[in-house]
Amino acid sequence: MEIINQMELRFLSLPENEAFARVAVSAFAVQLNPTLDVLADIKTAVSEAVTNAIVHGYENETGMIAITSALLDDGMLEVSVSDTGKGIDDIARAMQPFFTTQPEKERSGMGFSVMQTFMDHVTVESAPGRGTTVRMKKRLQEK
Repeated sequence: MEIINQMELRFLSLPENEAFARVAVSAFAVQLNPTLDVLADIKTAVSEAVTNAIVHGYENETGMIAITSALLDDGMLEVSVSDTGKGIDDIARAMQPFFTTQPEKERSGMGFSVMQTFMDHVTVESAPGRGTTVRMKKRLQEK
């Protein structure tokens, strides 16, 4: 697979930047003419990943979030959302529905199951004290 276009975006982990991130990635994906339903799926998954970085990765601190998006010649979109926050010590546990690092705040989980529902492929790499990267893929066009 060859990259036909790519973009990188960096922004502060402020809640107001979550909407900016999802719109930027979906606007980038429009180049391959996906359906509105596919764009909605991408927006939802990106929102979840960015919100995780803000709420769980940085908690009460401000840090940087980086997004890389690539359009591939096989009709796929690849999106990576990375932070350098506190990281995840047990990824398998964190990916369980309704698991949260902040149960006292009535959160409904970390959103990994939502990302998996809306994207074709989701992987998570993380290390405590070093941050987290969520990599997602979504088919925008048939081969």
